[in-house]
Amino acid sequence: MSEHVTPPLVLIPETAPFNADQRSWLSGYFAALLGPAVEGATALAPGEAPGGPRLADNDDAPWHDPSLPITDRMEMARERPEPQKLMAAMAQQDCGQCGYNCADYANAIFLKNEERLNLCQPGGKDTLRMLKKLEEEFGAGAGAAPRKAEAGDAPAKPADLGPLGFCRENPVEATFLSRTRLNAPGGEKETWHIEIDLTDTPITYAVGDSLGLFPANAPALVDAVIAELGARPERIIGGKSLRQRLLTDYALGAAPDGLYQLLSLLTAGEARRKAQALAAGEDPDGDAAYLDVLGALHKFPGARPDAEVFLESLDELQPRLYSISSSPKADPGRVSLTVDAVRYNHRSRLRLGVASTHLGERLSERTTVKVYLQKAHGFALPEDLGKDVIMCGPGTGIAPFRAFLRERAATRAPGRNWLFYGHQRQASDFFYKDELTTLRDDKVLTRLSLAWSRDGAEKTYVQDRMRENGADLWKWLEGGAHFYVCGDAKRMAKDVERAIIDVAAQHGGKNPDEAVAYLAALRKTGRYQADVY
Repeated sequence: MSEHVTPPLVLIPETAPFNADQRSWLSGYFAALLGPAVEGATALAPGEAPGGPRLADNDDAPWHDPSLPITDRMEMARERPEPQKLMAAMAQQDCGQCGYNCADYANAIFLKNEERLNLCQPGGKDTLRMLKKLEEEFGAGAGAAPRKAEAGDAPAKPADLGPLGFCRENPVEATFLSRTRLNAPGGEKETWHIEIDLTDTPITYAVGDSLGLFPANAPALVDAVIAELGARPERIIGGKSLRQRLLTDYALGAAPDGLYQLLSLLTAGEARRKAQALAAGEDPDGDAAYLDVLGALHKFPGARPDAEVFLESLDELQPRLYSISSSPKADPGRVSLTVDAVRYNHRSRLRLGVASTHLGERLSERTTVKVYLQKAHGFALPEDLGKDVIMCGPGTGIAPFRAFLRERAATRAPGRNWLFYGHQRQASDFFYKDELTTLRDDKVLTRLSLAWSRDGAEKTYVQDRMRENGADLWKWLEGGAHFYVCGDAKRMAKDVERAIIDVAAQHGGKNPDEAVAYLAALRKTGRYQADVY
């Protein structure tokens, strides 16, 4: 970012909760509003970085749609300034796993307030590759990445860790209390209600917030990787044993480009060409989507890198973010999560979700786990307790709405509550059935609309129930209800949005353009909020 020749008049005090660049920008922005009344003030266009191009923001981002492929998003941003190109590379979910929303992460990279380019978990390799490509395109400007930490380095401590327990850089230890299986026998998935004790931590939360959790890799997977390397598990690298570093510090999921680059140096002929192709994002054998770190080592069995060099080629193990399913008013001192344990077989190997099985099977009761609170980005109950609330959360998407309902019960909120919930089979997959039934009997849950996709001849989803109840849904919306959705960003959430548009057209008498604008207006005024992943 270029230097200022003449610093703007300071209208934002240093005690305000902003960094120097943000205070400077805000001073310029308010100077623009005040105009010549403020002598010596330097005005900047809203959204403009000091001395640079327009920053990214959601109101000017036609690519801010998680269902769009990254190639389409980048094409839409092709003629835009650098920060907006960076934003288009993100997964567009505003999920908060990186500690930002998509626009803020892009701006932080551009302003060099954030050096890490690998924080967008939903975007994965696609986002990381594009950010690196943009870094090369921008040259020595915004987004330049620092030297990657090496395995032998002493653990680095950021100069400013941030508030204890309220950011991923400064987690706290909390006590894992219990897990309770939510789905009955016969269900295709394994879903757990997780309880964690927060009483000895500084963490306080509101419904709608998420909990970040630092998992550990499965010991069996770690041991298999070490065996494939032919290394000694007790070898000390960077102050820890190789086994401990692989358990807690490095990701063993999707094989990173750096690993393929390393393997290409240790092979020859056709194997080298394939490793180089994989490092470049190509898929020579049609199996790239399934290659984790162990799979990559299996694919190139003749390459046995030194353990320390091997660690340098891996990505750091990132925290996972889960929507909180409890209310601090109803569940003081503890937090609960609703977690699907991810397990599947590929080519005779059992593959495990790192955090989900860490919580679902490996953590013992009363042991500690590193956690932090991620405040919600625009996902919260209305301040007016009298407002009606419509919630749509199939599967584990019910998590924040269990929290909402417990909060509404605890505060005796007079507003009505309507939940759309669905899953595969009612007999096995009706999560929190007894709680929801009690809330309905107590008149806290005004309406409960259920959809089961595998119980009948035809699949029924929550968006189908929305259309079936379209007349009443429209009345609630026109009466000022707030609408919330939680779940899959690319499919379910888009289907729910289409259902709202259809309801506005059929029961609100709106033409297609007006119906789309109606949903956009709900979103702009904060009456449509999404927690998607």
